[in-house]
Amino acid sequence: MLSAYIDLALGLVLSFLMLSLLVSGLNEAFVRLLSIRSKFLWAYLRDTLDGADAKGRSWLPSGLRDVFASLPFVRDPRPAHNSHPAPAESAEMPARDTKAADAMTNLLYERVREIDHPKSGRTSIANLPPERFSVALMEMAAREPGGVEGLLEKLKSMGSPLYGHLHGVWETAQRDLNRFRQGVEGWFDSEMQRLTMLYSRYVKWVVALLALLVTLLFTMDGLEYAKTLLRDNAFRASVTAVAEAGPDAYSELKAQCEQADPVPCITDTLSQPALVKVLDHAIVNVTLPADGDPSFHWNGASWWDRLTTPSHWPGFLMTYVALLFGAPFWWDVFRRITGMRSRR
Repeated sequence: MLSAYIDLALGLVLSFLMLSLLVSGLNEAFVRLLSIRSKFLWAYLRDTLDGADAKGRSWLPSGLRDVFASLPFVRDPRPAHNSHPAPAESAEMPARDTKAADAMTNLLYERVREIDHPKSGRTSIANLPPERFSVALMEMAAREPGGVEGLLEKLKSMGSPLYGHLHGVWETAQRDLNRFRQGVEGWFDSEMQRLTMLYSRYVKWVVALLALLVTLLFTMDGLEYAKTLLRDNAFRASVTAVAEAGPDAYSELKAQCEQADPVPCITDTLSQPALVKVLDHAIVNVTLPADGDPSFHWNGASWWDRLTTPSHWPGFLMTYVALLFGAPFWWDVFRRITGMRSRR
């Protein structure tokens, strides 16, 4: 009896792990295809270096609409890619009344573009090390007549939001260049941690949407699947009992399969465990014959009938909530049940 419950736990955990991996894979595919990480970084840099856009809007997402529409498809905060190496001297910082809205962003990109490679004509930089950011600022300050203080005065005259941050770091460093550089590194590193937390918070909404789509497309009823696992285990036990009992138990097995010949029933059940059969309800299912190539079948009518059946909705909800825990959670549960140990 204990073996049946262990099989039930393993089956549920494995199915949730597979679907969670699918959700994570889809999320990563969209992130890479749309360059979401790079856009988040440069949206933050634009807000910090140059402030809001011409319409007074922040570049970073301010709501779900920006996460699902504006940032991925409408507004691209990334600078245009430049394949030339950084010049020996950075360009002169323009005055506030003559500068473009992205002057500081372009100046920073000019100093870090040697680590860049193109992607759809835009920069692909998605991670800017704090050390490289501080060096870029020091190079920009070296271009000004007054050094760091000249840079701060220019930022103040331009109305750049970066002025307040750098001015605080400069005063804390007691106007020492080495301590100022280290202070800029620490400040930027903390800002990147804050940006990572903001990114993770918005990614949760994307994962929630993808988990809902996967649950509905596969019509994975967690409660029904649990019953299928128990029945599958019970049927395998009955087959073993018949094999041990001999020909006298053949009539019982024949009645259970409800077929004239129980051999196809036994073969089909033993070759297609519950984990495979439960995925047959997807909108497109895959058949893996013993001989020949896999075949895909449109299962729209059966899928829609199952989707609109209220008795399956509690099972769909169970699956959806399980997928929100994520693949790392279910992998950890799977390791604990099976006794697998992680290797460093």
